[in-house]
Amino acid sequence: MTNTPLQFGITLAASCSYLPEQQEQLAVLMDPSPLDHQLYQQLIAYNFRRSGNQIYRPHCPSCNACQSLRIPVAQFTASAAQRRILSKAARAKWCYQLTASAVTADEYQSLFALFNRYIAFKHADGSMYPATTEQLDSLITSRWQPIRLLKLYQAEQLMAVSIIDDLANSYSAVYTFFAPAAASFSPGKLAVLYLLAEAKALDRQFVYLGYQVDGCRKMAYKSEFMPHQRFFDGYWHSFA
Repeated sequence: MTNTPLQFGITLAASCSYLPEQQEQLAVLMDPSPLDHQLYQQLIAYNFRRSGNQIYRPHCPSCNACQSLRIPVAQFTASAAQRRILSKAARAKWCYQLTASAVTADEYQSLFALFNRYIAFKHADGSMYPATTEQLDSLITSRWQPIRLLKLYQAEQLMAVSIIDDLANSYSAVYTFFAPAAASFSPGKLAVLYLLAEAKALDRQFVYLGYQVDGCRKMAYKSEFMPHQRFFDGYWHSFA
């Protein structure tokens, strides 16, 4: 960890978006000068995440359900179910491309159209609806963190996008959105499998998947990637 003193603020309590019966609070890093990706590389190993240019981690007084989950790339072996997802995608001519997050105006319009359809499909009853360009901009741009886009295509048509933080020795999946018509291909899981393949080819140590919350159904897919590690009680625990 950096020797520079870091200051954190605590947000006011609010209803938890993962466990509605719980109250949520966050510890938020107050912008040091300069904020950079080396500092984030250190903090992500201590249960922190990035949202836009903000670094945070849960700081809930009565709950510790949010546990960062990361996959040791060299040890990962796809399960039978995950191999079926890859096989189904291959038969339907899916492929992927990992690119820089800088996009042309035409590419941005394509990304936003896909993002807009996804939010209406999955989150019409949530705070992200309706989708805005400001939301997408906060995901794909950062003043200090290199970002890549994992683009998933079916027969040359863009079907899903996963936003990836490019760390020194790891990848961190930030957010994934996809076309409603692609739902039967499990595009969220498929994106992780493709990212793991890319990480292995480039000798990356970990793929971070964000917070695992055992009581939240929409987070359950993360724990299916084995073996993995989760951060709680101050250090990483292995699950095989």
